[in-house]
Amino acid sequence: MLGKSGEISTADLGGPSTTQGGHAGPATGTERILAEVLADVVRVEQVPVNGHFFDDLGADSLVMAHFCARVRKRADLPSVSMKDIYRYPTIRSLVTALADAGPAPAKSSAPAPVEAATPASTLQYVLCGTLQFLIFLGYSYVAALVIARGYEWTSAGSGLIDIYVRSVIFGGATFVGMCALPILVKWILIGRWKPQQIRIWSLAYVRFWTIKTLVRSNPLVLLAGSPLYVLYLRALGAKVGRGVAIFSKHVPVCTDLLTIGAGTVIRKDSYFNGYRAHAGVIQTGAVTIGRDVVVSEATVIDIEASMGDGAQLGHASSLHAGQIVPGGEHWHGTPGQRTDVDFLGCDPTGCGTLRRAVYAVSQLLSLILVYVPLGIGGLAMLLAAVPKLNTFMGEGAHALTGWTFYLDALATSFVLFFGSVLVSLVVVCTVPRVLNLAIKPDRVYPLYGFHYGVHRTIVRLTNVKFLSNLFGDSSYIVHYLRGIGYDLGEVVQTGANFGGLIAHESPFLSSVGSGTMVADALSMMNADFSSTSFRVSRASIGAHNFLGNGVAYPARGKTGDNCLLATRVMVPIDGKIRENVGLLGSPAFEIPRSVERDSSFDHLKTGEEFRRRLAAKNRHNIASIGLCLLTRWMFVFVTVLLAGIAADLYSALGAVVIALGIVCTLLSGVAYWVLVERVVTGFKPLPVLLCSIYEPAMWRHERYWKVASISYLARFAGTPFINVILRRLGAGIGRRVFNDGCGLPERTLVTVGDDCTLNEMSTIQCHSQEDGTFKTDRSTLGSQVTLGVSSHVHYGVTIGDGAVLAPGCFLMKGEEVPPLERWGGNPAREMRDGHYQPAAALNGQRNHLDQRAQPAGRPAENSPSATVSGGKIQWRS
Repeated sequence: MLGKSGEISTADLGGPSTTQGGHAGPATGTERILAEVLADVVRVEQVPVNGHFFDDLGADSLVMAHFCARVRKRADLPSVSMKDIYRYPTIRSLVTALADAGPAPAKSSAPAPVEAATPASTLQYVLCGTLQFLIFLGYSYVAALVIARGYEWTSAGSGLIDIYVRSVIFGGATFVGMCALPILVKWILIGRWKPQQIRIWSLAYVRFWTIKTLVRSNPLVLLAGSPLYVLYLRALGAKVGRGVAIFSKHVPVCTDLLTIGAGTVIRKDSYFNGYRAHAGVIQTGAVTIGRDVVVSEATVIDIEASMGDGAQLGHASSLHAGQIVPGGEHWHGTPGQRTDVDFLGCDPTGCGTLRRAVYAVSQLLSLILVYVPLGIGGLAMLLAAVPKLNTFMGEGAHALTGWTFYLDALATSFVLFFGSVLVSLVVVCTVPRVLNLAIKPDRVYPLYGFHYGVHRTIVRLTNVKFLSNLFGDSSYIVHYLRGIGYDLGEVVQTGANFGGLIAHESPFLSSVGSGTMVADALSMMNADFSSTSFRVSRASIGAHNFLGNGVAYPARGKTGDNCLLATRVMVPIDGKIRENVGLLGSPAFEIPRSVERDSSFDHLKTGEEFRRRLAAKNRHNIASIGLCLLTRWMFVFVTVLLAGIAADLYSALGAVVIALGIVCTLLSGVAYWVLVERVVTGFKPLPVLLCSIYEPAMWRHERYWKVASISYLARFAGTPFINVILRRLGAGIGRRVFNDGCGLPERTLVTVGDDCTLNEMSTIQCHSQEDGTFKTDRSTLGSQVTLGVSSHVHYGVTIGDGAVLAPGCFLMKGEEVPPLERWGGNPAREMRDGHYQPAAALNGQRNHLDQRAQPAGRPAENSPSATVSGGKIQWRS
């Protein structure tokens, strides 16, 4: 078995041909070579060809990932993936399965041709950032003019009613203007989107970035799931049929290339952008979705993919470029493959045009007559009602000359921040409970009616990310979740029952069994939708489970007690109830529930030692929660301080000071949060860990997650400034890296090479928690690597120069991706089947990614190809 040193004792192995099951025949040549490779990885003399990798040898997925990497480097051995390891967990069964599968396609000794743009120059990179900053300054000044004139006119009203009426007029005009501006600018600057390639950091890219930023900052984005959201997409040029329901807030950018047929439903957290970044260019392409299609939660539809009428795509799945789902077929997995599972969990009902129109009008009226006036006129009425506050914010307050101003700012920020936190806690624990009385489980309701409005209000009120993160990774998260309606049964307190970013459709129909532990970003899919109806149902996770990161758990999930649901797994909704097993991948397959190393700290989970350490962890977590609140209060204080200074200087500088205030708030916020994060880490990189969750090193890592804030980074996605900030946070970011919104939970453990392309919602996660064991390790990306949309890279990973990860894939811990290879799937492996196409099919543009039609070693005529030399990719035509 694997001991603490990670070695296997030969005394435990028995011999090359003997296992617990009896005698095995003589090893073949391939078996002998594979056994030697595995023995070298685990540092023993020999391993039996019939020894079970996990049960007999005590190996874990990290060890076997290193084994797979060693095998792939051997030209005399067949390529082995982690999925193969789990399916055939002995040397003999693995060799037999690979032999039955037939030989892999011959790999050319010459490098495969790779489509890529020549990397942008540093001058282009700097010029692009300069133009983006100037655009931001211009937008800030226009916003400042509108704010100044509107506030002056609104506050000049006499009496409460006059101020309200003025707030409605000004707020309504501002709302309409903010909604119309992205549409107008898109049509002026772009016209209609066409399939094309845009070099990143070029002037054409600046235009693309401007449109993308405006389109996604439109307030109508907040109305996803409303008919107004569909109208917005149509105004941007999308061809959307009647009766379409879209619940994803990830707004497609290249809308003219988007076609959605009538009666289709697209669930939340789905990506159908109409563009992607690949090897230094933005590629735009068509996304075609037919009539009556179901696109489930947490999915990705790449450019040049399509779904026929009546097709379905399951949750946690993706369609790669060029994939076509025929009409009426159901697909799932990454990349998509056919299945017989029905993902439409709600029967259609009556929902006509009149109902949709009335609902849309009522939303507009509530926004213009209630919410917007509260935001605009509320401040004017508050200043009029509170003389002290009026003095603080008014002109002539001499902001920089006396301590009174700073004390007033401190008191104001204290009331604003802690008052908001307290009110939020009270509201989320009370109002949704009253509203939930109107919703009956398992009853089908039509969309866009009273019950739908109640349900959406419950969703908005109970999915408060700040509160989830505040209490997550501590003993207090169970009390918060119970407070908002979760059924947790008899809680076995671990001090880390749930991570942060817990999401749901209905907390009142969310059940988690006793002894279960959940990592970050669990999504309880306890509401089903069609294009005309919805139904809420109970989603129940069994007892003594462990759920990895980013698991979307459906109400029809077929898992029971004592299951391991791996990161990004597609939870099955068909077949038998799975118990006492692990599930990995999309579609999911069974793996061992746990291995020896994951149980090496089990002695800390019981007895007096456990109680002592849990108490110490609770004390540490309380301090972390306090620091989280303190740092955010101080941030509000700085913001209030800047607002007060702007008010003091307004009479002299006018709208200019408001624009400067907007810019200074953004820049000071960046500097503040960079300083906070560096202080939390002691100005040192995070350590590489293999420890129990009841050790102080783990608690300090939890504090790092909780206290440091990275939400502000999203504002800099697609600009050079995000690289500057990440470097200040300790990340190893190369030159001219394009980051369109890649998540880096452990910044100091990540190294990204020059000219890499990181797509939206990709993640490089350098940690893993499995039951009571916590692990971290460094991950390294070479130069010119591309991470696809929503791809997920685990810890201890090395990706070679010029490699590509396809959309929606999950690259497991310890994997090594060779240079120039293309990997995809969940779990990821080298792709040789043509699933991943780099948008060549874009109206006559050349496709260089799939060259198998050419003779081995001979690239297509006139196609660019690449070699790696000295750590650099050399491109030639």
